[in-house]
This record gives sequence, C-alpha cells and structure tokens, in this order.
Amino acid sequence: MKTISSTDAKARLNAVLAEVEKTGQSITITSHGRPIAVVSPVAPMPRQFGQFPRMEAPDDFDAPLPDGELGAWEPTS
Repeated sequence: MKTISSTDAKARLNAVLAEVEKTGQSITITSHGRPIAVVSPVAPMPRQFGQFPRMEAPDDFDAPLPDGELGAWEPTS
C-alpha cells in the first residue's frame, strides 16, 4: 500500500483522490511517519481477466471445481 505524508496529501489532495479512483488501491496518510488515515475507493474495482479490459472474471473464478466436475478431468483407467 502506498503511503504519503499529510503535508503531501494536503498539497495534492485532488491528485491523490484521482489516483485512488484510477488504480483502486488505497493510500495511507502519515503524520511524522505514523499512519493516521487511509484513503480508499468507495467501491472495489471489478477483477479483470488478463489483458482484456472489458472482460470481468467472477469472484469465484479460481475456486476449486465441484467434485462432479472435477471427476471429469481425472484420467480413467
């Protein structure tokens, strides 16, 4: 997580907000090296699938397959 000082945050607030919106990543604001606040996006960014910017992967994309479906991938003897 990126951190910035409260002085920088005050001077660049609009840029900080734009960065949080664009990247979806939170930014920690510090005062004298101590974390004071976290600026985070209101809604999480949708998960993207590889290099396809308009294709979204479901939240359970990498969940284990159900037993019935998993069996279809097992070799038969």
